[in-house]
Amino acid sequence: MRRIATALSLLLASTACTTVPSEGGSMRAGEPMVSPILTGADAVDSMTYAQPQVARVTHVDLDLALDFDRKRVTGVANLDILARPDAGAIVLDSNGLEIVGVRDGAGNPLAWKLGDTVSEGGKGAPLTITMGNAREVQIQYASAPDAEALQWLTPEQTAGGEYPYLFSQGQAILNRTWIPTQDSPGIRQTWAARITAPKPLDVVMSGVRQGEPEDLGNGRRAFRFVMDKPVPPYLIAIAAGDIDFAAIGPRTGVWAEPSTLARARAEVGDTEEMVEAAEELYGDYRWGRYDMIVLPPSFPYGGMENPVMTFLTPTFIAGDRSNNGLVAHELAHSWSGNLVTNAVWEDSWLNEGVTSYFENRIVEAVYGKKRAEQEAALSFANIEETLAEVGMNAPGTALHHSTDGAEIGSAITYDKGHFFLRTVESIAGRERFDAWLRQWFDNHAFQPATSQLFYDDMMANLVRNDAEAEQLALREWIFQPGLPSNVARPDPAAFAEVDSAVQAYAASSSIPVVYNGWTSAERMRFLDNIPKERSAAQLSELDRQLGLSTTQNNEILFLWLELALANRYEPAVPQAEQFLARVGRAKFVRPLFQVLWSEGEWGRPIAKRIYAKTRPSYHAVTRGAVDRVLGMTS
Repeated sequence: MRRIATALSLLLASTACTTVPSEGGSMRAGEPMVSPILTGADAVDSMTYAQPQVARVTHVDLDLALDFDRKRVTGVANLDILARPDAGAIVLDSNGLEIVGVRDGAGNPLAWKLGDTVSEGGKGAPLTITMGNAREVQIQYASAPDAEALQWLTPEQTAGGEYPYLFSQGQAILNRTWIPTQDSPGIRQTWAARITAPKPLDVVMSGVRQGEPEDLGNGRRAFRFVMDKPVPPYLIAIAAGDIDFAAIGPRTGVWAEPSTLARARAEVGDTEEMVEAAEELYGDYRWGRYDMIVLPPSFPYGGMENPVMTFLTPTFIAGDRSNNGLVAHELAHSWSGNLVTNAVWEDSWLNEGVTSYFENRIVEAVYGKKRAEQEAALSFANIEETLAEVGMNAPGTALHHSTDGAEIGSAITYDKGHFFLRTVESIAGRERFDAWLRQWFDNHAFQPATSQLFYDDMMANLVRNDAEAEQLALREWIFQPGLPSNVARPDPAAFAEVDSAVQAYAASSSIPVVYNGWTSAERMRFLDNIPKERSAAQLSELDRQLGLSTTQNNEILFLWLELALANRYEPAVPQAEQFLARVGRAKFVRPLFQVLWSEGEWGRPIAKRIYAKTRPSYHAVTRGAVDRVLGMTS
């Protein structure tokens, strides 16, 4: 256990004054890093019970056992606390945790109380510990079998079919279902862990592994990990299963189930080059190693940027690295999101929008300008489609918006954020903009940030004069809905050939013979823009000539199934059923169920039949999304 002996002023840093004496927040050489807390009104996190201005967690030390039979983690969380001298209690976040007991660092019992649970939004219940003068707290606990952050897979749900599997997904506030801490992105914490698991399973975490596993002699092994840089708690992640490792470069590699490893290694073979490109753009990679793990297909997202161990869906594997923008995106999070993090989820564009811009720059550096422009054009199309659907004045279309705005989807948080920075770059010039963004990462490293802080930094360190400020329209971009008129639109030439083919198909159903020579982005552009109402004969001909139902690219397969189901194309139903049974990625699963549900008396029985079979195999994130589509209350 490590004590934090640092200035109390770090606890009460204001929004306008977030710098710390040295990089990352350490006060003196050898001290653990301690990040500041932002206390401005725009940095108050409504999704946490914590009161960090009074008492905050600075370090978490976990000693946990993985119980695959009961689907629980059990053990002890040791917390280091920084508090005001008059603070007698600390408030933590908890959701479904079974608290066995609480003690101070010397082993003395401490009084604690678990408050009422707020089920809406997964906020859970406050865990209040009366700590007196103690600044170390030990919590003995167990997670619930249905902890939303954890997915326990049976052997039958894995590629190997012989051993069980576990993985976690913490963003946004799910880690409070397996770790008792202050679960807020603005309360950064260092952490360490000792995890025991049954042999022969391997365990990886979003921290640096310490040595080789220890054989405990009882059919179990212990694995140790350290994250010595303060991170937001949602980035503490774990995976355990029958997994092997393959190196890519001197600091990069990938984990996967043995039967998946070769394909995964081939798909992410450009990763070392991507890291080098990212460093050339915006400074050193500060986390040591950059490893990845390709999880079973029930993982609910494309990727999750857990430090030193990015979690990836196997659905991105296409055999030609055409979906590697996903890898570039998660890598870019090592700067935007992990290094500098939104203090509250209302500002999640600071993570995702900045990262989406950075991703595109990495793609340009590694794969060329044409591919980057095409992927940017697909991104811009998402913005246009969303704004056409919800309206230019919808409040959730501002970059800084309430958490309710998350229902609008990724087009704002990811894509509008991307085009905001793309627009600023086009006006300020790439060289000046890159210098500004690099200093943003450097000067706010290992710290939380808000939209106002980002705006203020731009005004202070990028904008030259009032005329340029007016031209940039920064406040309009960040705080107002819709799409500002100064947006730097993608080059229309990026998809000129494809758009011409779309027009020809719309006019005469002529299918482009050059389709097989197109890039993945070009194929996606074509499928996403052809007329939506198609006859069975037209769909059959599309499939016959383009091989849509046999593609190995899941992004294209999804677009095909979406189009086919929307037209009640019976031959696609068995394939959709197979796809929904093997894939748990919410990006694919939710829209397909939405299409079926919207098709009324034809589609709803199909949706109910498929979901009755597939629901148990989905992560809680995906289940929740589909439950809402189908109107299920439990």
